[in-house]
Amino acid sequence: MSHPKQVGQYKLGKLLIEGKTKQVFDVPDQPGYCLLLNKDRITAGDGVKAHDLEGKAAISNQTNAKVFEILKSAGIKTAFVKIASETAFLSKKCEMIPIEWVTRRLATGSFLKRNPGVPEGFRFTPPKQETFFKDDANHDPQWSEEQIISAKFNYNGLLIGRDEVDYMRKATILIFEILEKAWALRDCALIDMKIEFGVDTEGSIVLADVIDSDSWRLWPSGDKRLMVDKQVYRNLTTVTAADLDTVKRNFAWVKDQLDFLKPTIHHKVVVFMGSPADQEHCQKIAKAARELGLDVDLRVTSAHKATEETLRIMQQYEDTHGALVFIAVAGRSNGLGPVLSGNTSYPVINCPPPSDKLVQDIWSSLSVPSGLGCATVIYPDSAALMAAQIIGLQDYLVWGRLRSKQLDMAHSLRQADKKLRNQTA
Repeated sequence: MSHPKQVGQYKLGKLLIEGKTKQVFDVPDQPGYCLLLNKDRITAGDGVKAHDLEGKAAISNQTNAKVFEILKSAGIKTAFVKIASETAFLSKKCEMIPIEWVTRRLATGSFLKRNPGVPEGFRFTPPKQETFFKDDANHDPQWSEEQIISAKFNYNGLLIGRDEVDYMRKATILIFEILEKAWALRDCALIDMKIEFGVDTEGSIVLADVIDSDSWRLWPSGDKRLMVDKQVYRNLTTVTAADLDTVKRNFAWVKDQLDFLKPTIHHKVVVFMGSPADQEHCQKIAKAARELGLDVDLRVTSAHKATEETLRIMQQYEDTHGALVFIAVAGRSNGLGPVLSGNTSYPVINCPPPSDKLVQDIWSSLSVPSGLGCATVIYPDSAALMAAQIIGLQDYLVWGRLRSKQLDMAHSLRQADKKLRNQTA
C-alpha cells in the first residue's frame, strides 16, 4: 500500500505505526515530532466490525484538535501541537504506554457485564477509573495497577513505577472532570471516556494519541436514548448507508458543539493599590494571577483620600463583569479593603505590601468592622490563588489550571523524593 509523501507543509518520512483508524509518520524536517493522519474508517469490537465512512477523518481531526486545545488551556501537558491538514495533526513524538485509562461517571456498557448486580446509571463519586492492557488478540484485558507496575514498562528511559501510575491515574480523572464540566455547558453528560499516555523524548509523561467521538460516551440532557457517540455504531446489528449517515451526523454535531464549550462568564480580577509605591507588590500578584489564566487590571486609588473615586471605579467593574474579585493592597490603617467590602457583594481579598511594620498592617487588615467579609493573605501568589479559586467556581478552565498546578506540584515532590532515594540507595 502506497503512503503519502507530504501532508500540508510537512514532508513525511517512514510510517512509524498504523492502526485501524490512523497512521503515524515520521517528519524528518521536524526532529522530535510526528504526524498523525486519520482514516475515513470506523471500527468496533477490536476491528471485527469495520466500515469506510467518508468524511470521518476530517471530523475526527477537528474534534481531536478542539478537545486538546481545551485541555492545554486548562494546563494539561499533551503531545498535541497543531493541525497540519484537514485530516492530520502534528504531535510530539512519544513512546506510547500500552494502557487504556478509562474513567466512568455512570455505570453502563462493559462495566455492567463485568460487575453484575450494579444497575445501569449507577453514579460513581468520585469517578470510577479502570485500566486495560492494549492487546487486540485478547480483547484488551483489564489490568490492575499492580500489573502495570509489575510489567516494568520502560519508555524513553522512564521506568513506569508506582509514582508514574499514580500520576497517570490522577491526571486521567482530572482530564475527565475538565471535559465533563465543559460538556455541561451544552447540557450534555460525559458518561465515560478512554485516553492514553506517552513518554516524550524528554522522558515526561504526556497525554497522547487522540480524543474524538471514538473515545467517549456523550448523552445530551443525560438521556441515553439521545447518545451521539460511537456506541450508536456499536449497537447496530446490520449497518446500512443510512445508518452510517446517522453516525456521521452525530460525529459532526459533536465537533460543532465543541466550539461552544468555552466559559461564558466574563471575569476580572482588579488589584487596587492605595499608593503607586505598592506597584512592585501588585505586579507580583498580577503575574501569578495571569499564569493561572486570570484577566487582571491594576488600579491606583485611596479609600481615605479619594473615597468617591474608589467607589466609582469599583461600580464600573461591577456593571461590566459577571465574575469579579477585588484585591486590596494597602498598609498603614488599611481602609481600602473594608471600604470595598462594605460597598460590594463581590469578594475582596486584602494583601498588604511588605514593610517594616507588616505585623501592624496585617492586623489593620484583619480587624475590620462587623458585617464585612474581607479575607487577608500575605503573599502575592496566595492572593492570586485565592482569586483563581473564586473565579474557578464559574470558569472550568481556571478550575482546571488550579487542579493541574496541584497535580504537577505533587508529582514534582514525588520525583524529587525518588531521585533522593536513588542517590542514597
